[in-house]
Amino acid sequence: MASQARELRFLLAVAVFSAAAAVAGARYGAAGQCGPVGAIVTEQLYSSLFLHKDDAVCPAKGFYTYASFIRATKKFPRFGATGDLVTRKREIAAFLAQISHETTGGWATAPDGPYSWGLCYKEEIRPQSNYCDATDKQWPCYPGKSYHGRGPIQISWNFNYGPAGQALGFDGLRNPELVANCSDTAYQTALWFWMTPREAKPSCHQVMVGEYCPSRADVAANRTAGFGLVTNIVNGGLECNITEDARVNNRIGFYRRYCQVLGVDVGPNLDCAHQLPY
Repeated sequence: MASQARELRFLLAVAVFSAAAAVAGARYGAAGQCGPVGAIVTEQLYSSLFLHKDDAVCPAKGFYTYASFIRATKKFPRFGATGDLVTRKREIAAFLAQISHETTGGWATAPDGPYSWGLCYKEEIRPQSNYCDATDKQWPCYPGKSYHGRGPIQISWNFNYGPAGQALGFDGLRNPELVANCSDTAYQTALWFWMTPREAKPSCHQVMVGEYCPSRADVAANRTAGFGLVTNIVNGGLECNITEDARVNNRIGFYRRYCQVLGVDVGPNLDCAHQLPY
C-alpha cells in the first residue's frame, strides 16, 4: 500500500509539473521556459519596472508585453547570457534603460518618478522627415514609406530597417509599419540593433559584456567602454561630445534605477560627454 501511495504521489507530481509546463509553453513559447533573461527579469519585475506602460495616456498601451520580450530574447541567445551574473544583469539593465529613454512618457514630476514611464510610445510622434537616405543604394527606400523611429529602440532610417528585416524575416523597406504593429517584431528589431555591429561601430552587446576592442580611431575619439559608449552607438551624433546633455542624463537615470533594482553597480564611463560620435 505504501509503495502504491508513493507511486500515486509521484504520478500526481508529474501531472502537475506537466500541466504547468504546458501553460508556460503556451504563454512563452514551445520550450516552456523563460530562459536566462527570464530568470533575471521575471514578469512581476518587468511590470514593476514599467509601471505606467499600459496607462490610458500611453499610445503603446498593451503593446510591449512580457511574453513578446521573452520570445525576442530567445532569438538572440547571447543577450543577457554572456559572462558572469553581474555582467549579464548589467547588460539587461543597459538595454532596458536605453529602450526606456527612447519610449518614455515621463517628466520630472511624473507620478512614481520620471523613470517609471518607459515603453509609453511605440513610434515617433510627428517625425520631421521620412528618414530616407536616398544615397544608400543597398537599402533603397520604397516610395511612400517612412522610416521614422518605431519600436523599443526607435529604429530609424532605411539603412537600419532593410538589414533588420532581412535578418528577422520581414521586408523592412516595404513594410516598416510592422515594427509598430507587431510587438514581437518590435522587440526583435530592438535586440537586432543591440546585438549587431555595424561598420565602424561595435554592437551594444559587445560593449556591455567586455568584448569591445577599440580601434586607433576609437582611442583617439575617447570611446571608452561603458554605458556612455552604448549611448554613443544609439544616438551619439545628437547627444555625445556635449556636456550635461539632458537626454544622456535621462538614459543614465533609467540605467541607475535598473542596476539598483537588479543589485549591481553601474560600472565605469556612464556618459559620452567627452566622446566623439561615430
